[in-house]
Amino acid sequence: MDILEWTGVKGDLVETADAVVIGSGCGGATVAKELAAAGWKVLILESGGYYVPERGDFDQREDDMLARIDGGRGLHATADTQCNLTYGHNVGGASVHYWAESWRTPRDRTESWEREFGVEGHSDDELRPYYERLEKDLNVHLATDERLNRMNQLFDRGARAVGIHVERVLQARKNCIGSGYCMQGCSFNAKQSQLVTHLPAALASGARLFADCRVEQVTHERGRATGVFARFLDRRTAKPMGPTLTVKSDCVIVAAGGFQSAAVLMRSGVPDPSGQLGKNLRANPCPMVFGLFNEDVVLWKNIPAGVGTMQYRLPRFDAGKYVEGGYLLYPNQLPPAALGALMPGWGKDHRALMTQLPRIGSTIAWIDDVNSGSMTLDAQGHPVWQLDITGVDDLICRDAMKKGAAILFAAGAREVLLADSLGTRLRGPDEMARIDTVAMGPGDMMFSVPHPCGMTRMGRDPARSVVDNNHQHHQVKGLFVCDPSVFPTAPSVDPSLTIMAFSYVAARFLTEKWRKT
Repeated sequence: MDILEWTGVKGDLVETADAVVIGSGCGGATVAKELAAAGWKVLILESGGYYVPERGDFDQREDDMLARIDGGRGLHATADTQCNLTYGHNVGGASVHYWAESWRTPRDRTESWEREFGVEGHSDDELRPYYERLEKDLNVHLATDERLNRMNQLFDRGARAVGIHVERVLQARKNCIGSGYCMQGCSFNAKQSQLVTHLPAALASGARLFADCRVEQVTHERGRATGVFARFLDRRTAKPMGPTLTVKSDCVIVAAGGFQSAAVLMRSGVPDPSGQLGKNLRANPCPMVFGLFNEDVVLWKNIPAGVGTMQYRLPRFDAGKYVEGGYLLYPNQLPPAALGALMPGWGKDHRALMTQLPRIGSTIAWIDDVNSGSMTLDAQGHPVWQLDITGVDDLICRDAMKKGAAILFAAGAREVLLADSLGTRLRGPDEMARIDTVAMGPGDMMFSVPHPCGMTRMGRDPARSVVDNNHQHHQVKGLFVCDPSVFPTAPSVDPSLTIMAFSYVAARFLTEKWRKT
């Protein structure tokens, strides 16, 4: 395989390619695989490092792996620190640390994208053959009994006890042994991430991969892409080493992820007459609640989210007033250090909880956020993100926390803990109303936001969107975006399968029609 890492860079490089792909996650790896298979000369550039289990890179230590595979070493947040940004910074992108749930975007969402934003060629029916192909290639199947940990079992029991429908969750896994460290990268290559699926296929077809290579700018002249300029990074510090890379190509595919692709385009000075570049950020904030049980739960064993409920995916309103719903609800999985960081209290109170860590269970919700955030660049060209959990989104989070607390109590929790700065504890279901008034603003509670999308949104009308229905930039020919940035709104489920299916649409246009336009 042709992979260049930081230790192999000896000086400035100049390359030519039929297509240069910026990013190696679900979008970049998928389109690279298709173009390479069609005989294109493909170069994949990834700002993160190349890590593989075969040489012991995945050691299942939280501190090591957070620094290796998480963007910003796991410390990036919105400007007010209310939202912790969860994204990949490694070869394979976020698919290396995702939970492997594999949903098709619901038909109601793709229909709304077509109706409200003019998205064409990406309907449920048009994506179906790609979904079917992906589900076969990634071994997508319903979670099996032996993979359900105690938290999955408690969620199932508690949800059924309070009348909530429970279903098995589709997983992209093969020969999983249930080690319990999915977020730290799979040490056994069982999780079917891009690292073990589409990237090896792309490389086998002749694509080349440069890791530790940060694209500073997409170059373009007179409305056409001409290539990229990048710098190689010292993996130990994430700082530029000195050597640069210039790639000459009339096809540039930006797949740097939902938090970063818009920043690449902004730094490149691409035209933005619509004013939508960097706007419309949605990211599925994740409210969590924790239950203290009289038995061992051990959240960090086996697989996460083997069961869950779609019952509240769509919000319900009455005369325009929010009632409930607008999220997916799952059993949570957190390794010990992350769990400890979210435990309420200080000093002795926190220490007392930490001694009971194996007996703490949790639920997590992915809310289908209604409000949009945005991203700007600071004076150094670094992205600054803004995403406020207010209004209806605030109400959705509280409802998800109440439903999660109800499940935990029904499953046998003697207390439910909230991850707020005051360390709120609920002694029983009769105290659930306290969730309505707990402070959740910046400094009070932090939310992970793992599924960014929208900041280069797709649409027919150049006045309202950044890219067209072929994923090509409206104003710069040969410049494409293949990641969740193109989704007009959040897909309301884990986006990985949809990102790949959308990328198949883009790859088909490129291989069959683009050279003829």
